[in-house]
Amino acid sequence: MPADLFAPFPLGDLSLSNRLVMAPMTRNRADRHGHVTPMMVEHYRQRATAGLIIAESTTVSPSAVGYPLTPGLHSHAQAESWRALTEAVHTEGARIFVQLQHCGRISHPSLLDGATPVAPSAIRPDGQAVTYDGMRDFLVPRALDVAEIPGVAGQYRQAAELARTAGFDGVEVHAGNGYLIDQFLRDGTNQRTDGYGGTAANRMRFLGEILDVVCDVWPAGRVGVRLTPENSFNTMTDSNPQAHFAYFLQRLSLRALAYVHILEGGMATKATALDYRALRDNYDGTVIANNGYDLSRAQAAVRTGAADLVAFGTPFLANPDLVHRFRENLPLAQADPATFYGGDETGYTDYPPHRPSPQPSMR
Repeated sequence: MPADLFAPFPLGDLSLSNRLVMAPMTRNRADRHGHVTPMMVEHYRQRATAGLIIAESTTVSPSAVGYPLTPGLHSHAQAESWRALTEAVHTEGARIFVQLQHCGRISHPSLLDGATPVAPSAIRPDGQAVTYDGMRDFLVPRALDVAEIPGVAGQYRQAAELARTAGFDGVEVHAGNGYLIDQFLRDGTNQRTDGYGGTAANRMRFLGEILDVVCDVWPAGRVGVRLTPENSFNTMTDSNPQAHFAYFLQRLSLRALAYVHILEGGMATKATALDYRALRDNYDGTVIANNGYDLSRAQAAVRTGAADLVAFGTPFLANPDLVHRFRENLPLAQADPATFYGGDETGYTDYPPHRPSPQPSMR
């Protein structure tokens, strides 16, 4: 029987009410201490008809911050601030994972108490960092010393522990979009000559060590990984993403993770040159597909086995009742890009659910 986008789905030992996932989206509505705010609680509560919510990129340490007003999981106060949000989502019937993040070179000293951002290699990204003082040019990052890497892994361990305190159902390790783990994975940003660089196996070593410590805290079936094989965001390149990410997926298959979450193509253009069905065939487990999906394409993906779950980003912003609208084939509202990042409730919690047109009275 063909898979149904709206049918329940078993994600490890969890049961999801449907196969629609709310993708992680940075909205810069936390406070300056990385605490969750009341409007964040309401934003997620409104969208909790998704089978699974993956909460936005959440920093694992003060040295992992790359943007203003992003939430963290490196203090008990931050973890406690998440509890109202996870409880609200659970009350509405959804499951929620949190995306653990280290921005690496995509940062600025003004966000890091004056410290230089770190990376696998001392290669400056193009463009500018978003800071509390406006846009500032990216700097040449400092290459992590081998002796420092266990300490970074320890930050992920602590964040994973705090995610349990916060009431999450699981965690997603962010290994994409040009942030620190992705900087190790792709050879355009990793030019190391030690055991963390060179071959695909060496470049994956950092991700493997992060997963080792996270899976000491959580069962592997409650841990996901986000990959973005050809996204050029944050000046990312790779010499052979089809082959390299096929290898990464084969290695991840051995871990019995909850899922791998794959961004297909470029984040801005949605263009792709890779064969994602071939990549999917390298992974023996649950795959979440993401990037530019509409209802018909999502239905085709789960029906053919190209994906098990489908994540939606922007459609969930303007349509808190996206699952209902898809199920009933209702028109979708359009999100306002001017309100994506920072600000107040406008463009965040004030998108209304669909309401039927009033019927004319009969006389």
